[in-house]
Amino acid sequence: MSEAADTRPTGGPVLWCLLAAALFGASTPASKPLLGGLSPLLLSGVLYLGAAVAVAPWALRGLSGVRQADRANLGRLAGAVLFGGVLGPVLLLTGLSLATAASVSLWLNLETVATAVLARVFFKEHLDRNTWLAVALVIVASVMLSPATPGGGLAVGLVALACLAWGLDNNFTAVIDRFSPAQVTFAKGVIAGAVNLALGALFDPSPAAAWAVGAGLVIGAVSYGASLLLYIAGAQHLGATRSQLIFSTAPAWGLGLAWLALDEELRLVHLAAAALMAVAIWLWHRERHSHHHRHVRLTHRHRHRHDDGHHQHEHATPVAPGTWHSHEHNHEPIEHAHPHRPDLHHRHEH
Repeated sequence: MSEAADTRPTGGPVLWCLLAAALFGASTPASKPLLGGLSPLLLSGVLYLGAAVAVAPWALRGLSGVRQADRANLGRLAGAVLFGGVLGPVLLLTGLSLATAASVSLWLNLETVATAVLARVFFKEHLDRNTWLAVALVIVASVMLSPATPGGGLAVGLVALACLAWGLDNNFTAVIDRFSPAQVTFAKGVIAGAVNLALGALFDPSPAAAWAVGAGLVIGAVSYGASLLLYIAGAQHLGATRSQLIFSTAPAWGLGLAWLALDEELRLVHLAAAALMAVAIWLWHRERHSHHHRHVRLTHRHRHRHDDGHHQHEHATPVAPGTWHSHEHNHEPIEHAHPHRPDLHHRHEH
């Protein structure tokens, strides 16, 4: 048995999730004007196709490794595509057509709650007191917004269902370790985009506005493609709940853009809710979790560095200790103790 240093990832994964949040948060107010030229189904399809086009050059590399994917990873990918790529966006955009972009942006933090509950019950993710308190603050902040929104009942319900779908997506995505983030994003973009476009054409055959399609592809490339790429890479290191807590800053970015670009009213309740969300993230950052645990033999693929105590394998061409890189690698069994979070290596029982 060995004692390991604090190997909880800092810097990179946190910044990836924060940037992903900023890009995705901008999608809600940016997409709002497009609903005048596209139905929610068509817009969802266009956004995801834009994401697929943006990541295609990276996703199509290393396809030989995809053929070696096991059934578990194929199932996780299918779940991420269905819940995160098909159901979630349609429910969100339908709710967005009934409420203001500012309020819908903040309701999206219900995704954090869904992610945490599903992670604890079904995906072996340890959550300590600070993390649960952070989740509770997100619930309070979201409830504060409901009375302040016109037509809130149906819109809240649709957005809540979207958040449940994305909660499942987040948990599936966090434990995928055979596909690269670009490949997961590409699969989600192509399949979800095609399905939603087909459904949109079936239920709303009216011609789509060319300007809305073009704008949707651009928004999808940035706010869905680049955002998903960054978020998946971060979630593999931080776990579904922790990465989602950082990603919960997305509504604050969306709120600011809705105020600046769409001239939507910025109310005191919006600012108070945003402040509670900031406190939630601060509480999560104070989390400390350490105990003796055992690692089994494992072969997988994800972004990693060689200075975290878990990745000591050799390379034909040396890689500097602090350099992030990705390839298939092996882990030998080991038992040790160190502060950690529920990344791909720490999904053990407690």
